[in-house]
Amino acid sequence: MKTKRKFSAEFKAKVALEAMKGQMTLAELSTKYEINQSQICKWKQELLKNV
Repeated sequence: MKTKRKFSAEFKAKVALEAMKGQMTLAELSTKYEINQSQICKWKQELLKNV
C-alpha cells in the first residue's frame, strides 16, 4: 500500500508557477514531478487564490 506523500509549500508553489508559465503541459509536468495532473491544477488554483 502506498503512503501519502507530503509536499512542502515551496515545492507546491514551484510546480504551480511552472504550470502557470505554460512552457510545459500539465501532462509533462505530471510526468516530471510524478504528481497527478489534477493535483497540479489544485495547487495552481490555491496559488491564484492566495496572491
